[in-house]
Amino acid sequence: MTDSRGLRLDTDDLLLWQLADSGFPTGTFAHSWGLEAAWQSGEVPDLAALRRFVAATLEQAGRATLPLLNAAHRHPGRLAELDELANVFLVNAVANRASRVLGRAFSATCARVWPTADVVVLDAGVRQCCGHAAPVIGAMLATLGVEAEAARHLSLFATVRGVLAAAVRLGIAGSYDAQRLQHEAAPLMLEVARRSAALDERDLAQTAPVLDLLQAAHDRLYSRLFQS
Repeated sequence: MTDSRGLRLDTDDLLLWQLADSGFPTGTFAHSWGLEAAWQSGEVPDLAALRRFVAATLEQAGRATLPLLNAAHRHPGRLAELDELANVFLVNAVANRASRVLGRAFSATCARVWPTADVVVLDAGVRQCCGHAAPVIGAMLATLGVEAEAARHLSLFATVRGVLAAAVRLGIAGSYDAQRLQHEAAPLMLEVARRSAALDERDLAQTAPVLDLLQAAHDRLYSRLFQS
């Protein structure tokens, strides 16, 4: 199949677009990825600070998310083991809760949209454990036939999009500013994905402890738009 310009499209491309679409119902827009707490604390008062926040979040995702995503993508049968490791690694209660909510929602949505036997079995397994996002997404994307590199790109894209969507709702950035920042983040997204390609659960690390501390304060905010 080709588009109007004669470029070849295949079902893998269309699957990725569907998964990346903001209309794919996983509940990601209920979360600010720690931005709301950072904003209320005065750490992200403007676009320049938001740009730095996005970069730090991407770097952190490269060492705190992609290693588990990679490992689960390579070995979906290890989901329960990797899920337990994610639960131990995420000592921040806010991040831990958000990870479980997002992972279970992603799995349940996939089971409803693509109810093949393998997907349904995997979703049943997710419901038997904590269901943390990184290993669940890695295992589910492998089951759906999404290649590992594309899975990493999808995860990082969704991370940046989530932060910037929260920034718009918080009034830190306008819609056009957010789209420009999303585009500007692309080279770093690709670089983080490249550096993370060979990592697995043995490489887990926290690269942005200040962001982690800020996110941990989310539940103590006087008023909140987001769950985390």
